[in-house]
Amino acid sequence: MKGKVIVGLSGGVDSSVTAYLLKEQGYDVTGVNVHMFEYPGGDQSAADARKVAEYLGIPFVTRDLSDIFEKKVIRYFTDSYRKGLTPNPCVMCNHTVKWLGLLESCRDMGAVRLATGHYAGIGKQANGRLAVERAVSTAKDQSYVLYRLTQEQLADTIMPLGVYEKEEIRAIAEKAGIPVADKPDSQEICFIPDHDYAGFIERCSGEKFPEEGNFVTADGQVLGKHKGIVHYTIGQRKGLNLAMGHPVFVTQIRPDTNEVVIGSNEDVFTTKVRFQEAVFMGSTDFTKEERLWGRIRYGHKGNWCRVTALGDGIFEAVFEEHVRAATPGQSIVLYSGNAIAGGGYIM
Repeated sequence: MKGKVIVGLSGGVDSSVTAYLLKEQGYDVTGVNVHMFEYPGGDQSAADARKVAEYLGIPFVTRDLSDIFEKKVIRYFTDSYRKGLTPNPCVMCNHTVKWLGLLESCRDMGAVRLATGHYAGIGKQANGRLAVERAVSTAKDQSYVLYRLTQEQLADTIMPLGVYEKEEIRAIAEKAGIPVADKPDSQEICFIPDHDYAGFIERCSGEKFPEEGNFVTADGQVLGKHKGIVHYTIGQRKGLNLAMGHPVFVTQIRPDTNEVVIGSNEDVFTTKVRFQEAVFMGSTDFTKEERLWGRIRYGHKGNWCRVTALGDGIFEAVFEEHVRAATPGQSIVLYSGNAIAGGGYIM
């Protein structure tokens, strides 16, 4: 046996194949399902995870992290939207909830490592630091949402799926007879399966939304009424219901005045992106100008940029080509070669 390893078993095909592969490699595998949210009708994912563990013949336990998930992720999500920001809850959840709970499970059970079904890898850089590295599969690469993991968290983590394409994982699952081999991938925020963000925020806060305000131009001309800032994000075109005679887009959200600024598509593009609350993964800091590959959202393929420190914890990435809809609250993730150098929250 190679030692005891905890696998975060979500009930999906990726984590299930992770557990299967590690067991085949000789690890003593235990599946841990993290309970984070009360889903209407029950949590099917937990039931699927238990079914997979039984099929693989591995121990299975659950860990209830719903309290910390509510404090660290739900509140962060709702507060961000009410401030006119567009958060990525997966970024926050990974390093403050999932890894925290799963690594605690490792220590409690005497396991040596934690394994997850993320499409990414971990490598030691020339400076000795560990960094998340992009997956072989460009389409499935999940490195972006892992950029805030700490050196300590990375040191105790295995991500075996980084060298596979999704089709290969499906094929492995089918050949091994894993019960969830054909289960569809989740495409939405896990705790809002109906995509009704405003309704979710209203239910969580206990306050009535929306709060109507004005659509305005950049210079303050009132164009009409919006239905509440929680309904909008930078670059949005659909759902504005403004008869302007030409396409218009959200270019800015002003929570202090409850205004949504409207402009042209060209107004949504920029070369300069400022960010704060920076973390440094493969890099030690960004105090020396660096040319890095930057991604400003999960679905952004990225572009070259030069990163400099402006002082007071604020950094600026100047892109060599225009990027569209750099959105406050989202993350900019910066890569040196194939590895994450660091990143931060867009201002």
